[in-house]
Amino acid sequence: MANSAQARKRARQADTARAHNASLRSRLRTAVKAVRKAVSKGDKTFAQTVFRDSTSVIDSIADKKIIHKNKAARHKSRLSAAIKAMAD
Repeated sequence: MANSAQARKRARQADTARAHNASLRSRLRTAVKAVRKAVSKGDKTFAQTVFRDSTSVIDSIADKKIIHKNKAARHKSRLSAAIKAMAD
């Protein structure tokens, strides 16, 4: 347990930051899941639209350093490949 006022404040700030980062991470997972769901439905134009929206979410979360930029690039690359592999 934190004994000094400074340590108590840092503990409070850490809890707030953790909760905020967790919500952003959840937003990322939801965005990725939305694209995968659109791909599984088979509608390529809808999947591309969802992918475009998800890309901005993925990039913004990488910019905030919640995930590494290479992980963001990997997600976008794999989702894009899944969409390209769909039949027209």
